This record gives sequence, structure tokens and C-alpha cells, in this order.
Amino acid sequence: MNSSATSVGARSAGNTPLVATLLFIALVVAAIGSLGAPLITAVAQDYQVSLGAAQWTLTIALLSGAVATPLLGRLGSDRRRRPVVLVTLVTVVVGSVATVIPAPFAVLLAGRAVQGVGLGLTALMMATARQHLGERAPGTIALLSVASTVGVGVGYPLAGLLAQIGGVRAAYLLGVVVAVAALIAAIVQLPRDAPPTSRDEAVDWMGAALLSLGLVAILLVTSETALWTAHPFVAAAILTAGIAVLVGWVAVERQTPRPLVDLRALRHPAVAGANLIMGVSGIAMYMLFTLITRYVQTPPQSGYGYGLTELEAGLVLVPFSLLGFLAGRVVPRLQQRLGPAALLTASGVVVAAGCCLFAATRTSGVAWPVAAMGVLGFGVGGFSATMPQAILAVTPAAETASAMSVNQVVRSVGFSIGSAVSGFVLALYTPAGHFAPDGQGYTTAAWAATGLTVCSIAIALALGSIQQRATPPRPAVHAG
Repeated sequence: MNSSATSVGARSAGNTPLVATLLFIALVVAAIGSLGAPLITAVAQDYQVSLGAAQWTLTIALLSGAVATPLLGRLGSDRRRRPVVLVTLVTVVVGSVATVIPAPFAVLLAGRAVQGVGLGLTALMMATARQHLGERAPGTIALLSVASTVGVGVGYPLAGLLAQIGGVRAAYLLGVVVAVAALIAAIVQLPRDAPPTSRDEAVDWMGAALLSLGLVAILLVTSETALWTAHPFVAAAILTAGIAVLVGWVAVERQTPRPLVDLRALRHPAVAGANLIMGVSGIAMYMLFTLITRYVQTPPQSGYGYGLTELEAGLVLVPFSLLGFLAGRVVPRLQQRLGPAALLTASGVVVAAGCCLFAATRTSGVAWPVAAMGVLGFGVGGFSATMPQAILAVTPAAETASAMSVNQVVRSVGFSIGSAVSGFVLALYTPAGHFAPDGQGYTTAAWAATGLTVCSIAIALALGSIQQRATPPRPAVHAG
């Protein structure tokens, strides 16, 4: 008994550096991908561009990440994962350098796009954990999922401080430092791959091209709120074209022997339900995230808001990350007892509570939006920690990276739509000639986010009912 416990403890201790490396890489790519958010105003001033143009320093990274994620998920199979991860991290380092060199705004945008490719690495970190960590894999995968979502706020306070001290390029230098550190950690700690086989060589490039084209069209049009107000028919046409391309992609994938994404696995009720919940709740979560971030930075002269600086606004996100990681530690311990559907339902209730809190109390002092951000973080952490279990429980180990990359893409699309919807609602409440919207716009948007969260709760309840009916009853045990 003692020798067995010692053996398990030794294996756990031996895996600790790999666990730390996987989490560090996931945090780095999440923080770099979202690094543009607290710097948008500073970028507009330093590069003398509009706020709309500066917003693209965030949008273009998220866009390239969504496009790269499914491709990296397929390329990074268990027999070539290490080189794919290393090459991707080198690419992120190159993009990070491009953001700090004295150059025109177009070079900054290109660097941010290259940095965004790293967002596709989280699914590969999950696949590595599932293959190499044994009993520690489920908890590590849950934390990786949490890190990829709530980890976006980790670098915000430091980036805001650096921007105030040394300008935009000093803040982007943070990306160079952590990207190089992540590359070194990956070189030292990532396990070697098994020898490649002929089955690993085929890559569905046609599927990758169609999926990328469809995602680009949808994410572009959902991120451009102004396009919907100025040219609604053009926006609708682009959205329709993007959906049509994705329909064509599905047809191609069903005929491909080695598809980019295994659509048969995605049709499983547990996987389809989890992805649907992620999409709907992702819209609501990012709506509230965007609303709070924007509200606290609005000058009080507008009749509301607190006029916080980049550093202060970054500190508002600290409760979001801290409580998100707390949920990532707590939720996995409850999964065996409650099951994924119940935890997704509970996480939805927490997010809805955060939406209601912001809608009802935000004018009573800055502490209330901060509290709402913390509640949101705990709910997002719960969603993120539960999602991998719901999907991987019915997914073959070889398809881990591909299945989780699809979930990451669904999350990115949901976040993009959430950002666009919140901006659209606030634009509707902005009087002509005014810089800031009427305060009622925030209330309307917050209640809309609450409604979407209630929809995700209903989907989670339906998923739990389906799973309960599909589970065969345990045979009765009779006394001898």
C-alpha cells in the first residue's frame, strides 16, 4: 500500500514540470492574443489612427487565432505535435518582435496577426496532457481551458503600467519576453513524438482553406459593428456568404478520408450540446466583459462611468482572472459527483447573476462593476473547466486536439459576436454627435446578456436530460 502511494506520488512529482510548462504556454498565448485590449487608446494616440483602426490590434489577433486553431489541431497529431508547437511559438516570437520595432501601423497589425496564431496552441496543450499525464490529465486539461479564457486578464495590469511608463512599444515588449520564455520552456519540457506514419502525412488542405474563408467572413462581419449600421445589406451579404462557405466545407469534410475535423464525433449529443452551450454563453460572457471594461473607463462627464486609466482598468480584471482560476480548481472536484450538464447549468446561473448585478448596481460605486467582473470570472471559469470533460468523455484520444480546437473556434466566434452585439446596442443608444452612449444602453445590453445566458442554461438542462435517458439504469443488487 505504501509503495503504491509512493509510486503514484513520484509520478505526479515527475510530471509537475510538464504541467507547469503546458499551463505557462496556454497563459502566454492567451495573454499575448488579448494584449491589444488595454492599449487601444494608446495605440490610436501614438500611431495617430482612429479608435476603430486601433481596435484592429485586438480583432486581427483573435481572427488569425480562430483561423489557425483547427489547422493546428489537425497538424499537431500525437506524432508531430512537438515540432508544430515549436514552430508556432517561433512564429509568435517573430510577430511579437514586429510589434515593438519602430515601423508604420501596418507592421504593428501584421505582427499582431502573427501573434494571434499562437491562440491555436491551447488544444495541443490539452492533447499533450491527455497523452502524457495519466491521472493528472483531467485536472490539467480543465486548468488549460480556464487559462485560455480567464487568462486574458493576467497581463492587463502590467501592460497598462508599461504603457503609462514607456508607451505602447514598451507594453508590447512584454509579449516578446514571455513568448521567448514559452519557447524555451517548450524546447526543454515538451515530450518527444512517436515516429510518424503514412497515416499522419495527409492534411486536408481544401477543408482548411474553406473553413478559414468561412470563419474570416463571419468573424470580420461580426466584429465590424459600424458596417451593420452604415451598410446593413453588405454586412448581411458577407455573413450569408460566410455561412454558405461553411456549408460547403461540411460537404467536403464528409467526403474526405482524413478530414480536418471529424464531423461524426461533433454530431454526438454531448459534443454538439457542449459546443452549442459554448457558443451561446460565449456571446453573453463577452458582452458583459466588454460592457464592464468600457463602462469603468468612460469619463464621469458623460453622466456615468469612472474614467479609469489603462492600469486601473487592468486591475478591474484581476478579480475576473483570480475567481476564474479558483473555479478551475474547484469545479473538477465536483465533476464526478454532479456531471458536466449540472456544472454547465450552475456556471450559467453564476454568469446570469453577474449580468444582473451589473445591470442593477453599477451606478452605486466602482466596487459593484468590479464585483460583477469577479462573479463573471467564476462563471466563465466553471464553463471552461467543465467543457473539456463534456467533450473528451466521448472523443477518442487521437482526436483530442481536433475536437478541442473546434470548441475553441466556437468560443472565438461567440466572443466576437458578443463584442459586436454589445457595441451595436451601445451604438443604438448613442445620440447623434455624442461620444458616449446613454447609460440606459448598458442596462439594455446587460439584460440581453442575461437572456442569452438563460438560453444556455436551458440547453444545459436539456443536455442533462438527454444524457440521463441515455444512461442505462444500474442493475438492482439483491442480498444473498
